[in-house]
Amino acid sequence: MAKPERAIAWPDRLLFIGCGNMAGAMLARWLDCGLPPERVTVVRPSGKAVAEGVNVLTQLDGPVAEGTLVLLGFKPQQLGEIAQTLAPLLSGATLFSILAGVPVAQLRDAFPQSGTILRCMPNLPVRIGKGVSILHGDVDASAVQREQTEALCAPLGLVEWLDDEALFDAATAVAGCGPAFVYRFIDALAAAGRNLGLGDAASARMALVMVEGAAISAAASDIPPDAMADAVASKGGMTREGLDVLDRPDGLAFLIDQTLRAARDRGVALAALSRKAD
Repeated sequence: MAKPERAIAWPDRLLFIGCGNMAGAMLARWLDCGLPPERVTVVRPSGKAVAEGVNVLTQLDGPVAEGTLVLLGFKPQQLGEIAQTLAPLLSGATLFSILAGVPVAQLRDAFPQSGTILRCMPNLPVRIGKGVSILHGDVDASAVQREQTEALCAPLGLVEWLDDEALFDAATAVAGCGPAFVYRFIDALAAAGRNLGLGDAASARMALVMVEGAAISAAASDIPPDAMADAVASKGGMTREGLDVLDRPDGLAFLIDQTLRAARDRGVALAALSRKAD
């Protein structure tokens, strides 16, 4: 995993409220890139260790220190319950939320005494520095805070700011949920190869490495992916015959459109669930 070329100005204190798969992936990447573990505290009911040198608590025993960056990494449905006890302890703290479907206004209602609130939606490839972090800042987020947030997320991969928070669920459907959809495609490709008579292991290996190589090639090219597809599809050839199936009106584009809409709409529903739990 590549390390950032520039030195990172790590927060003096980083507090994780919850540390599930996504928050854990972010923390692991930051530690790999040089975040001093003694600056990190994780609050999780289980008290389970996270990484060597990282302090783990089952609950906060007092207000957080001034200047602490607080990452909210629990389930969005838990917002109301957790905020009841946590909000008084976060007075003035900068909140960095990765709660899916929970807008800044709702976070402000839950934590009225906090400082600036920033939203981030990462995806799991952040663990290897190849992820996407979608960011949106509170109205009071300063240019310096935006720069610091972007610098913090840079080791995770691509950073995309959204000025219009209404698009957050749509962006999450593409980048946040997207890896799972790609994994399904890889599995489907391997299964189709098996149906054509290839061995299970061989078909799985070819599908996985093919997708990896194609993604790297697309990322390194100035040519749009649709043009790259056409460039390798000779008229009357095997690739063109397969593309003609994918390009049907009810083919891949339609299926992906429906997939993203379903994911986006679930983000809206999650926000409604978290409001009911408040």
